[in-house]
Amino acid sequence: MPSLEEVHSIIAIYGPTIFFHPDEIYFPSSVAWFFKNGALLYKRGSSTPEAIAEDGSNLPQGGGADEEYWIDLPTDSAKAEMMRRGDLESAEVYIHVKSVLGGTFTDVVMWVFYPFNGPATLQLLGAVSLPLSKIGEHVGDWEHVTLRIDNFRGELWGIYFSQHSGGQWVKAGDLEYVEGSKKAVVYSSKSGHAMFSRAGLVVQGNQKLGMAGIASYSEKSAYFVDTSTKYKIVGAEYLKGMESSEKVAEPVWLNYARKWGPKITYPISKVRGYIDLPRQVLGEDGPAGPKWKRDWYEDENVEELLQSY
Repeated sequence: MPSLEEVHSIIAIYGPTIFFHPDEIYFPSSVAWFFKNGALLYKRGSSTPEAIAEDGSNLPQGGGADEEYWIDLPTDSAKAEMMRRGDLESAEVYIHVKSVLGGTFTDVVMWVFYPFNGPATLQLLGAVSLPLSKIGEHVGDWEHVTLRIDNFRGELWGIYFSQHSGGQWVKAGDLEYVEGSKKAVVYSSKSGHAMFSRAGLVVQGNQKLGMAGIASYSEKSAYFVDTSTKYKIVGAEYLKGMESSEKVAEPVWLNYARKWGPKITYPISKVRGYIDLPRQVLGEDGPAGPKWKRDWYEDENVEELLQSY
């Protein structure tokens, strides 16, 4: 397993560049920017929300998905709209480094925070695009890509791209790279922020009406985040006890176990009967933070991964 200094070297060499669609309006931001600009903490039974400290120090710790607390945008409509747009300048990735497959590989998991997830688009019969108004919107959006490093060779084996409820592994030889580097290109889809290895249109869903499903559009533009330089390491449990000139300190907000957005309900049960939509557009609670997702502890998409070795 790599030392912390070696992890920094891995990120400098292989850290991908995440490109956003030219028409994207819901960009990522740093968590500190989100808190500093007016994110509010709500408590069940109280009508008075509390401003969140820039470092998240007043967030309740632990607890789980009990709906006792949740985060939301400011009540002022103009300020809320500003926050929905995010802040690309402040955006950074939050990195969790973990040992996998008996220590033969290291996963460098890069989490991206978006203050807001935009509305979904329904693709019908391969040609008709139908915007779904507010369906698919929610406050707080956590997406990620995972770099899998071969510990014997010190090389990139592949990258996992999170895509709504699931995702896919792409081997290093099948990735697109920034010219003249070993840094892969990652595409974040417009509004929904699913991660892809190639630009274009992807329709997701088990179609029962021909070519119908949720459309994800991705394209390279002048909007991007270079993860090889804009990152913070927030978790690396295996490093405990190892000597290092630097220590990994978990930010307070990482141990906030409740939701990063309020609960939303969408009246789309009839549509769901025909199309197996990703669960993120069905009207669920706001997302949990990275540490409270299955991917923090387990391999992503294990069955597909094992087939690819």
